[in-house]
Amino acid sequence: MTQRQIVQVFEQYNKSRMQFVQTVADLADRPQNIEILQRAGVMSMLRPLMLDVVPGIQQKAALALGRLAVHNADLADNLVKEDILPQLIRSLTIQNRLYKKAAAFVLRAVSKHSPELAQAVVASGGVDALVLCLEDFDPGVKEAAALALGFIAHHNDALSQSIVDAGAVPMLVLCLLEPEIALKRTAASVLSDIAKHTPELAQIVVEAGAIAHLAQMILNPDTKLRRQVFSALGQISKHSVCLAEMVIEADVFPAAIMCLRDPDECVKNNVTILMREVVKHTPELSQVIVDCGGTSEVITYLGECRGSLRLPGIMMLGYVAAHSEKLAMAVILSQGLLQLALCLSEETQHHIKAVTAWCIGQIGHHTPVHAKAVATANLLPKLLQLYMDANSSEDLQTKSKKALKMILQKCTFLPALESLLYDAPSNIIKHVVCQFSKVLPHDSQARRQFVTSGGLKKVQEIQAEPGSVLQEHINSINSCFPEEIVRYYSPGYSEVLLERLENFKIS
Repeated sequence: MTQRQIVQVFEQYNKSRMQFVQTVADLADRPQNIEILQRAGVMSMLRPLMLDVVPGIQQKAALALGRLAVHNADLADNLVKEDILPQLIRSLTIQNRLYKKAAAFVLRAVSKHSPELAQAVVASGGVDALVLCLEDFDPGVKEAAALALGFIAHHNDALSQSIVDAGAVPMLVLCLLEPEIALKRTAASVLSDIAKHTPELAQIVVEAGAIAHLAQMILNPDTKLRRQVFSALGQISKHSVCLAEMVIEADVFPAAIMCLRDPDECVKNNVTILMREVVKHTPELSQVIVDCGGTSEVITYLGECRGSLRLPGIMMLGYVAAHSEKLAMAVILSQGLLQLALCLSEETQHHIKAVTAWCIGQIGHHTPVHAKAVATANLLPKLLQLYMDANSSEDLQTKSKKALKMILQKCTFLPALESLLYDAPSNIIKHVVCQFSKVLPHDSQARRQFVTSGGLKKVQEIQAEPGSVLQEHINSINSCFPEEIVRYYSPGYSEVLLERLENFKIS
């Protein structure tokens, strides 16, 4: 055998191995092939190729493993049990950029499925290796490493803490300054996933200087980057007054509010979530958003979106209104009640209706003026209907009932109250009757209207337990009218008159 023939044998061997891993990688990219590859024992075949002398084969083997693991949690678990992770991680810091990206992809594919698999990556030293990759000169390697860290951080606070302990946060903040848009997006996303879990983790992200850099990117032309920026700011703001104030101080508003006109639904949703997380803390923070025109912009946005996209905006209005009479009036003056009425009628999902009912309650429970605004928007009958509907969820019934009671306790707008006399159950009627007993003694015109509209007659028909609070309220109402009028509208009085007629003898 000549030297050339011998060399050809090795060349063919190398070519066959490369062809094998390339083919497996291509097959693994299609979900329908995964089960067949698994039955063929592909994991055990790829493992020795991870240590191949040819770097290109190592890289393709890692890519194939990542594609297998990303589609199937069992294969990801097998990858852990086959003890492939330590060997992969050892090579991660010394190989070329293509291998590093493929190896980071494997760690990401394993981590995505469950906290347990993500913990296996952490226990194998994966986080430390990925943080080292954040220092790489190649932006693609940095992005791949950041993506893997994001999938680990996403699961829970303990895993996020392991990333923080490895020193990742300052490196991720530096990634925000890189010129590559994809790297900026990924870094913002990971910071969001870390900050969302606890106030302590959010504080670490803030102390690394993330807010200032994020704030500078809220008007970046890249849509996907804006999504991640607003998500991160929202996750930071939600934990405490202090963190929300730091976001405000970074001059995020009013520029962020203008992004509610963005063509991208995800951007608008994340902006609304950010506003919700800010306003929920204090009246002062709510006032900042209101003064920037946030309330009216959110109300406009509610008219443009449907379904779950409406939830953050509805909650934001509820939080604003809950703080004070003044803020609740700002929602009313921005036509918020009309939009909430549309949400109640248009939405079919009970949890959205429940949040809307809660929001209406927060607006109307402050003063008679607020309650009248709710009543004139014809929302009291709608709340009553939702409460009494047997098909309503328990949460929807509970929130509708609570909102109705809170508003009724302040409502002195009698035409709206009177309509409830005919349909409301006894536990609601007692609040309605109570309000009549407060208003009628001081308003002669209202007393006249109450008689002519049939309200007094309806009150006489209410069955109340003797000595009950409801009976006391009825007695208070009856004391506002002459005794003969009360008798006239009492049930059975017509029979009494007929009997007297029959017994009457002409003299």
